[in-house]
Amino acid sequence: AVDNLSLNFYEGNITSLLGHNGAGKTTTISILTGLFPTSSGTIFVYGKDIRTDQEVIRKNMGVCMQHNVLFNYLTTKEHLLLYGYIKVPHWTKQELYQEVKRTLKETGLYSHRHKLAGALSGGMKRKLSIAIALLGGSRVVILDEPTTGVDPCSRRSIWEIISKNKKGRTIILSTHHLDEAEVLSDRIAFLEHGGLKCCGSPFYLKETFGDGYHLTLTKKKNMIEECDTTAVTSLIQSHLPEAYLKEDIGGELVYVLP
Repeated sequence: AVDNLSLNFYEGNITSLLGHNGAGKTTTISILTGLFPTSSGTIFVYGKDIRTDQEVIRKNMGVCMQHNVLFNYLTTKEHLLLYGYIKVPHWTKQELYQEVKRTLKETGLYSHRHKLAGALSGGMKRKLSIAIALLGGSRVVILDEPTTGVDPCSRRSIWEIISKNKKGRTIILSTHHLDEAEVLSDRIAFLEHGGLKCCGSPFYLKETFGDGYHLTLTKKKNMIEECDTTAVTSLIQSHLPEAYLKEDIGGELVYVLP
């Protein structure tokens, strides 16, 4: 699934692994987290070899898998406390409670702190999974398709959480959404058949391979049917005559700009 892949990740940067289903993104992430052993080669995390120092590496690593690993009978706050006790057992009770409170506020989950995980919406569950990955000052944060199955508003909210937390961390995320990789990433690595096709900043990749910019407009929830797509298109084309509507699906309009 992954063949001869060589990549560097940098602190303070968000690197996206971009590719279609079956390109090798989840397998790469499973190898990075130590779930799958490598058949050859290795991974170094802050100078530590994953083959010999996996326990040390995992103490500084936060992971959000593609599917939520949550307990329906625990509240949002209880999840963070549970994982906090496991992740940073040397912290005092006061330190942990302060960190949990800060994380809940930062991720917009504070008002839902006493709600059972089973009663949370899909977007809230993803936020909780990301909060668990960020908890305890994880220096390496790995997010496998963090916005899977969430609505456009929650998606943008999750983008904001990830962007805010990149300082002092190395964030690696996988996605098959080009817009997500473009908005979030400092660097994008394109994977295909388990190998690296190209890697660089969004600007460099656009300049080298791109055919223009994409403008995505989100319709108001209660006005999706009333949205006059023709009028919006005319307004955009009055400023950029070569722009055209690429997609009109559900609550979003996507335009290609020259």
